[in-house]
Amino acid sequence: MSQVLSLWNTTSKLPQGKRVFSLLFAQKAPYFATIHPRFQEIRPNYAELRIPKRRGVHNHLGTVHAIALCNGLEAAMGALAEVTIPADRRWIPKGMDISYTAKATSDITCIAETDPEQWTGDDPDLPVRVRGVRTDGTVVIEGVIRLWVTPKK
Repeated sequence: MSQVLSLWNTTSKLPQGKRVFSLLFAQKAPYFATIHPRFQEIRPNYAELRIPKRRGVHNHLGTVHAIALCNGLEAAMGALAEVTIPADRRWIPKGMDISYTAKATSDITCIAETDPEQWTGDDPDLPVRVRGVRTDGTVVIEGVIRLWVTPKK
């Protein structure tokens, strides 16, 4: 079991445990802390977090900034990759292709998903499906983050 999944399984059961996990995860890549991610669920092939709508992530329109949304999608993708990747492989993001589909006028739930068979093939190019959703269910951002998955040396 990965360290990230082990930490999630341990902390998420505690009072305020998801908050503690979110703070610890953001320390691994400190830029993630700028969006105050709040992880909701993590399991192999799936990760979900919430970005609170607050002044620190606003753009000039008072909505959640596009790059804050991308940061949330990348954090969700990173958690998914850490808990899903086989122990004999490593990953690195190699690109992001996203579309902004609506204004981000509320807290945003960022979701990353893969299929189990994606991690067992020989193709090192692994697309992770990502999307961000407003509290009313409207998708505000969606796309793919491409990973480069290779054997550990």
